[in-house]
Amino acid sequence: MTALTVPALARHKVRDGAAPLVMVTAYDAPGARVADAAGVDLILVGDSVAMVVLGYDDPLQLRTEDIAYHVAAVRRAGPAALVIGDLPWMSYHVSVEESVRNAALLVRAGATCVKLEGGRKRLRMIRAILDAEIPVMGHLGLTPQSTNAMGGFRVQAKDVDAARALVADAVALAEAGCCAIVLEGIPDVVADLVTASIDVPTIGIGAGAGCDGQVLVFHDLLGFEDRVRPKFVRRYAELGAAATEAIARYAADVRTGAFPTDAETYHVSAEVADRLRDG
Repeated sequence: MTALTVPALARHKVRDGAAPLVMVTAYDAPGARVADAAGVDLILVGDSVAMVVLGYDDPLQLRTEDIAYHVAAVRRAGPAALVIGDLPWMSYHVSVEESVRNAALLVRAGATCVKLEGGRKRLRMIRAILDAEIPVMGHLGLTPQSTNAMGGFRVQAKDVDAARALVADAVALAEAGCCAIVLEGIPDVVADLVTASIDVPTIGIGAGAGCDGQVLVFHDLLGFEDRVRPKFVRRYAELGAAATEAIARYAADVRTGAFPTDAETYHVSAEVADRLRDG
């Protein structure tokens, strides 16, 4: 698979004949190897790592160093897919200088592009990061880092004013230079309006089929995450159940003496064994 560059990503529109983009999250080298072997276009080292790997209820506990650690693990797998690092909560909210430094930390760890949440109120930070020659992917709609302000993980842009504001945010992000925009948890008609209104691709998650691409969380689509199952998640495997069954069989074999067998054990010659036993 030919590696996708940021300029190629920014031109990738389904309306121009491009195939929909495929993005999936990954947080470590094995996950990145699996995703890359499957032929995805983009790997997002998302702040969803907080929930699906680290056990938190939301992503607000993460620091930039945490994301950088996982970006580096993904990069060591050597994927052809373009690697995006998620800027965590409060890493791009305080100052322009801090935002650029945090974005650079993710690039040094191995990200080609960074993603951040929010619309027009984040333009100052976005422009500064772009001025530092760091590509930026936007994220609008249900923005998980705003879960407290939103009152939970709720569908956004459900009324006319909110929908129009979201479209205006998307236009502003695209005009500022974002190479793509993730649209999460919004009605399909709103996502369609955004997709038609901007020249950079939209990548949907719970935003309908009209986007220029789709993203799902690795652990959701493979069946490792059972605590929450959003409406937009399609399970392509039940690896969590399969893993539990496999480990239960292993435990039973250990307890009954069926594991390890002679074939799974290292041996010495009979002469050495006899000498060892004889002292």
